Amino acid sequence: MAAQITELTFLENLARRFNIPAPEYLTAESSGNAIRSALKRWQGKAVIKPDVLSGKRGKAGALRVVTDYVDAQKELKRVQGLDVNGHLPRTSYMVQFIPSEMEVYSAITYDSRYLGPSITISLNGGMDVEDISEDRKATIPLDIFKGLDAYQASEMLEKLGCPRGVVSILSRSLVDLWDMFISTGMRMCEVNPWRITPGGKPYACDFKAIFDDSNFKFKNIGFELPEYPANSTLFEEEMAAWNASSHQGQAHVSDLGGKGILPILFGGGASTIIIETLLQNGGDPIFLSDFGGNPPYERMYGTAKMCLDHHLAKAKLLLILGGKANNTFIDVTFKAIADSLQNYVDEHGPVNIPVVIGRGGPRLLQGLLTMKDTLDSIGMPYVIFGPDTPVTQVAEYAARLADNWQEVKVKK
Repeated sequence: MAAQITELTFLENLARRFNIPAPEYLTAESSGNAIRSALKRWQGKAVIKPDVLSGKRGKAGALRVVTDYVDAQKELKRVQGLDVNGHLPRTSYMVQFIPSEMEVYSAITYDSRYLGPSITISLNGGMDVEDISEDRKATIPLDIFKGLDAYQASEMLEKLGCPRGVVSILSRSLVDLWDMFISTGMRMCEVNPWRITPGGKPYACDFKAIFDDSNFKFKNIGFELPEYPANSTLFEEEMAAWNASSHQGQAHVSDLGGKGILPILFGGGASTIIIETLLQNGGDPIFLSDFGGNPPYERMYGTAKMCLDHHLAKAKLLLILGGKANNTFIDVTFKAIADSLQNYVDEHGPVNIPVVIGRGGPRLLQGLLTMKDTLDSIGMPYVIFGPDTPVTQVAEYAARLADNWQEVKVKK
């Protein structure tokens, strides 16, 4: 699966290297004298955080503001042992509290709508991006060779109503963020929020990123990725064993702890983009998956059956989506998924959730007809998108449909 990093790895290895302003920090292993000195230097206020591969740490109650040395030590130990949305921290750390008058959201990611990278900015930092209305955020495509310049960033900030005194320095920091993104082989990076001090200086106060592990720039990143405690779910363990049992077609999953969309995804990088789009639009995906590699029927049937057996009963929507395949036979994979759905319904009874499908590749028409016949037979509603529809648009639609479908069921 794609390599991820958190704020602590960013602070330790990337912020200073790319001149991105960020708070000072200390890890849980720091000495008592270092903690005392830091609190004094930071005007007696710090934030304790877990270093964990999970978002929404604040909503999980894992962030603590401390104002004295004793509380700091206690919270560093306590937070280090928390279970955060089903994930265990590697360690805990303490960052300088940055007083602010405003917060800004920014994200750079590859976007299939533009066939390249894009940047999104909002002056509503600190909120989940799916909760920010469209008129309060701006997105522009970026030229992979020219990148982002300060003029582009300034224009976006000005259109959003950013105070003039903040625009110049924040624009330069956003350019530095782009330089880091493109220089290290990232697929996605997000700063949420940039906290802007009363004096107008921005600080990157939370960070996450996903790398393209096939990009040569990532292979030469210059530091070792940290290892996190293993806390695999039963589903992940079973799928890992299934994946290792054959070289014919990959079966990679990473549990996200979501309760919304069950995603059967294909296409490596496309899978990551789809998941990010679902997250940004409130889709709450249950896991991240990549099931490409032209799997034969038996292989894909077993993979789909495992996904359905573990998660279909709690899902709000089934999403079958991927980019255009070159070598994967779509009719074979769709026949396997359709048969696993039919057998699930035969065994467990009717399933009243919608199915959203988007795919392209060899023998697509045969595959879509097979899926259509099966879904009609078992009475599951469905929407099928053609091969030219960008996967991000399909994912956005699926996220919104999942929410609306729940409303329809409640009204009934």
